[in-house]
Amino acid sequence: MPESVSLAEAPVRARSSWAVPRDALLVALLAALPAMLGGFWIYGIGVCMANAVAVLSVSFLLRYGGEVSIGHSFFLAFGAYCVAIIERDLHLSVAIGLPVALVAGVLLGLAFAFPSRALSGIYLAVATMALALAVPELILLLGPFAGGYEGLYVARAPLPGVPLDLQRYYLPLIALVAVVFLLRRFRQSRQGLALLTARDHPRAAEAFGFSRGFARLAAFAISAAIASSAGALLAFAASTVSPNSYTLWTAIYLLVGSVVSLTSLGLIGALAGGAFITLVPQVLASSGDWVPILYGLALLIVVVLGDKPAETLQRLRTRLMRGRHG
Repeated sequence: MPESVSLAEAPVRARSSWAVPRDALLVALLAALPAMLGGFWIYGIGVCMANAVAVLSVSFLLRYGGEVSIGHSFFLAFGAYCVAIIERDLHLSVAIGLPVALVAGVLLGLAFAFPSRALSGIYLAVATMALALAVPELILLLGPFAGGYEGLYVARAPLPGVPLDLQRYYLPLIALVAVVFLLRRFRQSRQGLALLTARDHPRAAEAFGFSRGFARLAAFAISAAIASSAGALLAFAASTVSPNSYTLWTAIYLLVGSVVSLTSLGLIGALAGGAFITLVPQVLASSGDWVPILYGLALLIVVVLGDKPAETLQRLRTRLMRGRHG
């Protein structure tokens, strides 16, 4: 592998020595929260953790594919409606709907990524934005099958005998921890290094028999699978799905959440992004014309920082320090 990729492993390994116990303490705290907080907070944090998984899907595509998506609300909606329709028609819980949504998300991601494999940068972003714009209309076109304007409810408990509100909290928590763990293992795997090499050094990757086009297909498929799983979790945590929940603004919220997390694939960054997109829309509900301005600034930050925001910020900090001392 190229030297830049192997050198990038050094800080990752150095941080992992304290990141694991830190995350373990955070998970223990989150697991204990239902015993200390009321029902409203349990509901809100459960939705936040489901949104954190959705943020990870956007961050994964940005880090491993080097591309920005403004259409992940499409995959989010697909996963959510998978769970809701399976529960309504087959009387099966999210325990079945979640794996179905994951597998279907992979196939749907490949179906979109293959014909658009020649697109990149702003052109791919616009193509994904078309997905986000189409979501509400597609749902309404399905009519009663998708519940129409009223949407569908998700109320079947996967575990009998356990309070449903606790299941709506702990399932997103378990899923979030599992996704973070798997992404950490993926980062240390040969496949993860191959995707990073294809992103940064496409010619070197092709010399190893791994083309950039295949890498982008793989990154988009994995990202879509995570987003579809997040949609299934969000439907279960929020107990309802409707067309108004999956608009272009939803896709922008996810992208902004990824910016807030600095495209981190860790637990703390994902929770920060999930908390931002869960709480900020409520806070800004009365801000009127300021909402598009604020989110436009967030999109501008995405363009400036690129696909490696942490490294970009470090370079800016180094330049500022040199200017101050020089």
